[in-house]
Amino acid sequence: MSELAVELPDSSDPRVRSTALKRIFKDPAAAAAALFLFAIIVAAIIAPWIAPSDPYANNLRLRLCPIGGARCSSLLLGADQQGRDMVSRLLFGLRSTLGLGFTAVIVGGGIGATLGLLAAYYRRLETPIMRLVDVLLSFPPILFGLAIAAVIGTGLGGLVIALCITSIPTIARISRGIAQQVMQQEYMEAGRAAGSSDLTLLWRYLAANCWPVIMIYMTLQLGQAILLGAALSFLGLGAQPPVAELGSMAADGRKFLTLAPHVSTLPCAVIFLVVLAFNVLGDALRDALDPQLRQ
Repeated sequence: MSELAVELPDSSDPRVRSTALKRIFKDPAAAAAALFLFAIIVAAIIAPWIAPSDPYANNLRLRLCPIGGARCSSLLLGADQQGRDMVSRLLFGLRSTLGLGFTAVIVGGGIGATLGLLAAYYRRLETPIMRLVDVLLSFPPILFGLAIAAVIGTGLGGLVIALCITSIPTIARISRGIAQQVMQQEYMEAGRAAGSSDLTLLWRYLAANCWPVIMIYMTLQLGQAILLGAALSFLGLGAQPPVAELGSMAADGRKFLTLAPHVSTLPCAVIFLVVLAFNVLGDALRDALDPQLRQ
């Protein structure tokens, strides 16, 4: 058990969580990323109440009004090609984009983590599960979006399915790798000798000690899922007009890059900052929760 404490600390211990949080907030970049993500997640949740105007209300008199334009002084970030307030569109676009990313990682990552743990615990299941994972990894993520769009049509539903599928294989491989290390610990054999059930060993011992590494990679996967979802929406496979989503907003605005570059560059900038923040936070979580990196 002491050996396990060196490699994989008990993440359920409040002292471990407190130490990890302290390490994260001692890093200025990680602290800034965490606060930024907290702010935009809260803003996306309460977007209907803080948006300055209706994100779907057209006003052609304000069409392509630039930032700080005289005819749209009340609009902080100007207006798009339909005269809609860019601040409101960005808030609701964040709501859609973050919802897609979180859904994909929670559902797809949860399935992948479960498959990885089962593959490590039940050796007879390892070969079929990991061969399925290898098949999923062999396809570029964009192809999943194209294939699903061809089967069920474009829209947020197909995009969520594609993102969930692409989140499964990476998390499955990571969870299997760390679970195999845990399976070699003596306390797993002691649990079997004491008559613990498979469910107890899987949940209380295996999963509980694998979750820090899995959480790190799920945090990193969030940025990738958001980036992939925005790319698929940019190609027209995701949210359809007039639904506000950052990828589709960037695609709509590219036609006006010379006249009103803010229509496309603002959604792209938000995507960049969100993905960067998730990557920085994921690296900080890895450093805080992996003792081997701290030594």
